[in-house]
Amino acid sequence: MIRYWISALIFSVAIVIAAVVLGNTWRKTHETKKMIKVVGLAEKEFASDLVVWSGSYTRRSMTVQEAYAALKKDAESIRQYLVAKGVDPKQITFSAVNSNKEYRGVFNDKGVQVDRVFDGYFLSQTVTIESNAVDKIELIAREVTELLNMGIEFESYAPRYYYTKLAQLKVDMLAAAATDARKRAETIAENAGGGLGGLRNAAMGVFQITAPFSEDEEFSYGGTFNTSSKQKKASITARLEFGID
Repeated sequence: MIRYWISALIFSVAIVIAAVVLGNTWRKTHETKKMIKVVGLAEKEFASDLVVWSGSYTRRSMTVQEAYAALKKDAESIRQYLVAKGVDPKQITFSAVNSNKEYRGVFNDKGVQVDRVFDGYFLSQTVTIESNAVDKIELIAREVTELLNMGIEFESYAPRYYYTKLAQLKVDMLAAAATDARKRAETIAENAGGGLGGLRNAAMGVFQITAPFSEDEEFSYGGTFNTSSKQKKASITARLEFGID
C-alpha cells in the first residue's frame, strides 16, 4: 500500500514538473514571436590628429665600413634637415641598419651565367616621425625630395593617419546608434498599432573607419580601419531587440 502511494506521489510530481516545463517553453516561444528586431546606424566624419611618416635611405660600397660611415653621415644630415623644418627631435626615430651582401652574375658570350662575384655591401636605414602636427609633417613628406640634392638616396613613403580619441568616439557613436535603433523600433510598433516593450537583447555591430566618399573601399565583417586618408568617416551599427506591448 505504501509503495502504491509513493508511486502515485512520484507520478503526480512528474506531471507538475512537465506542466511547468511545457508552460515555460510555450511562454518563451510565444514571447519570442512578439518581438521587434532593429539595426541602428551612426556615422561621423572627422580629421586625423596623428600622423606617422617614414622614409628610407641607402648606401653601397665594397667595404661595410665605408658604407656604414656614409649611411651614418646621411642620418645626421637627415636629422638636421628635419629639425630645421620644425620637427621636434624627440619625434624622430631611426631604425637599426640593415646590411646585405650583393653579387652580380658573370656571363659568357652565349649569355649563360658562368660565375657569381661579390659586388659590394648594400646598407639601408629607415627614419620615422610620429607627430600631432599633421599638416607640417604632410608638407615635409612632399618636400623631402630636397634630400636628393644633398646626395642622399632617399625614398619617401606615404604618410599614415590616425585618431588618438578613437575609444571615446566609439562609445559616443554606439550610443547614437542605439538611439537610432530605438527610434526605428518605436516607428514600427506605432505603425503596427502596438506599443514598444522592454529591451530584450542588444549587441554592437561592426565598427568601420573609411575615407569619406570612398565608394570603392572594401568593408570587412571584422571592421575596416583606413590609415591612408587624413579625413575619415566612422560608422557603427547597434542591433536591438524589443518586446511588444
